[in-house]
Amino acid sequence: MTFSRRALVFLFAGLCLAPLTGFSAAAARAKPTRPAATIVGGYKGAIIMDAATGNVLFEDQADLISPPASMTKLMTFAVLDDFIRAGTIALTTPIRITNEDAKMGGSGVYLDPRETFTVEELTYAMMIQSANDAAHTLARASAGSVEAFVERMNAKAHELGMTHTTFVSPHGLPPTNRKVADGDLTTPRDFALLSRYLVLKTDVLKYTSVRQRSLSSPIRKQPFNMVNHDNLLGKVTGVDGLKTGFTNSAGYCLAATAQRNGRRVIVVTMGGETAAKRDAKVVELIERGFALLPPNGTPFKSSAPAPQPGTEAPVTLAPEGATSGAAAAPSAPASTPSLIITVPEKKK
Repeated sequence: MTFSRRALVFLFAGLCLAPLTGFSAAAARAKPTRPAATIVGGYKGAIIMDAATGNVLFEDQADLISPPASMTKLMTFAVLDDFIRAGTIALTTPIRITNEDAKMGGSGVYLDPRETFTVEELTYAMMIQSANDAAHTLARASAGSVEAFVERMNAKAHELGMTHTTFVSPHGLPPTNRKVADGDLTTPRDFALLSRYLVLKTDVLKYTSVRQRSLSSPIRKQPFNMVNHDNLLGKVTGVDGLKTGFTNSAGYCLAATAQRNGRRVIVVTMGGETAAKRDAKVVELIERGFALLPPNGTPFKSSAPAPQPGTEAPVTLAPEGATSGAAAAPSAPASTPSLIITVPEKKK
């Protein structure tokens, strides 16, 4: 079920952010645990959520409707995971690239119709390199068509209580007519719900925590070195995901998560002016989130099923607890500030 564009403009009802007992229905919207001054700059809308309980710790224009850009690929991952769990497709399934897959613009891994890659390899490409061509390929191959896959994306959004969200693509690229109203639309609150679902119910962190990985095939002269667009990996304590996004209409977006001392927070910001401002603000919000977690609160525990068999290759992981290039002590308190070094300002 999806909503009309006009309905989306007026639909600002509270969402379900109570403890997770099932994603098929939304419960009453949780209030921030304590007052927090609005943090301005670096975004148009933002939210901080306790991943264990779903409680909102801070929000500022969290129901602002805007394009999510490449954060859309988080829902693509969620639907793909459903197909894998159902046995429709497997991580080891080989997928032959088509001309249509190869023609996707924006960020990609330059897929060629002469190439074949496994679902697992394409998933790494989608989540690390933010590859639009990989996202298109996975959607087409798993659902039979991109259109059918997008229908599943919207059904999943409805299931998770993402009532301000409509998807029209598996990658987040703007529509060909460049009209914002005709593209993917969501809110920071909705993407916090999606992010919480992913860290609780899937192995998304297996992919989003990887900083670098190579992609190769017989027709390539040399492997393609995929580098994660998330600049916070390896620089901010506990950060292990999730997904960046950028288009001119969306601005700089980021769904981030970090875990420290058994507690996990989720931060979503949308509409940032630059990558550097966005990243600095997300670091600030992560610190705010851990400071706002109630003492002796509910610890985070994922209930994700056992990972499906795949074919692993050497990767460079983001070191947990790294701060400014050095590993932080595991016993460091959750309120210990995490420093971020100079962030390269590049589009994603």
